[in-house]
Amino acid sequence: MGLNSIGLLVTFSVLAVAVLATTVWLWPRLSAPRWNAVLGRVGALAVCQAFTLAALGVAVNQYFAFYSSWSDLLGTDTATAPITVAASGLQVLSTRSVPGGRIEQVIMPGPSTRLSEEAYVFLPTAYLKHTTERFPAIIALTGYPGDPRNLMTRLDLPGRMAKAIAQHQVKPTVLVMMRPSVVLPRDTECVDVPNGPQVQTYFANDVKHDMTTHYRVAENRDSWGILGGSTGGYCALKIVMSHPDQFSAAVSQSGYFKTIVDGTTGDLFHGDKSVEQRNDLMWRLANLPAPPVNVLVTSSRKGESDYPATMRFLSAVKPPMRASSLILPSGGHNFGTWNRELPQALPWLAQQLVAPAA
Repeated sequence: MGLNSIGLLVTFSVLAVAVLATTVWLWPRLSAPRWNAVLGRVGALAVCQAFTLAALGVAVNQYFAFYSSWSDLLGTDTATAPITVAASGLQVLSTRSVPGGRIEQVIMPGPSTRLSEEAYVFLPTAYLKHTTERFPAIIALTGYPGDPRNLMTRLDLPGRMAKAIAQHQVKPTVLVMMRPSVVLPRDTECVDVPNGPQVQTYFANDVKHDMTTHYRVAENRDSWGILGGSTGGYCALKIVMSHPDQFSAAVSQSGYFKTIVDGTTGDLFHGDKSVEQRNDLMWRLANLPAPPVNVLVTSSRKGESDYPATMRFLSAVKPPMRASSLILPSGGHNFGTWNRELPQALPWLAQQLVAPAA
């Protein structure tokens, strides 16, 4: 059975329950104060815990999509796939049809930053039919460490976009689904690290360059937006506010407003106070000219620690920047909450973008 199959999860769950029931039934026989009875109790408890942990591990892996197969888990997956190299250097690894369009798995090279990252590009049906038109585009970012497949399996962004297009809520829009962590295992928080990886520049310039060169997407800022959750939400706001010449709108779901520095990030600023300040969104609002961008931030009054900071951010925004909010009564920092917000948040972002004239 496959690592992510329902059958494997059911099997381990049934075995865990069966082992627990057997242990309860045998426990009176193992209660004697003899060494073999003590070993029997220890062994029974160990087996119970092993099967319980195995069931939990399979469930967690299926939920977060950490590993796709047994070979991926064991590190023995050495299979390769044919690569199509376009004129832009973008590499197409695979394509598949989905309701409402097509998804292409690609590698986005960074001609200016030398960074490279996997992405999944959703092309709506209108893109495939109208071969002379250009389309608006949205970069969608996961949290840290993130797996771009979660944007499809857990949040169903392509399905939501296809539905919004079919209901004439939005014009056909291309999705570029990625994770912000381009130098894993390090969390760069989308910072242009002094003498290090230029992650903000990679997303602001290189990804957009690859998309406009290889795909029929518009080049002007009014046709580009960014959406993200958690770390991806912080990155979305920061990139749009820092590069209003490239992007016009952003959605931050449960995002924060200042770079997190911890054991996963290392030293991101190298003592450069100006770099640290520019990555602090509240500092930017207080000290730099307001960018002409439109943003939507989401949070929950109960259950999300970022709610007070979100309200402070909203209060600090001044024209020509515009900020809207989507505040739930309660919700956590999780996919469930983001799925409740996306039916409004994704169409909102697509509606801010301008579709180029045919």
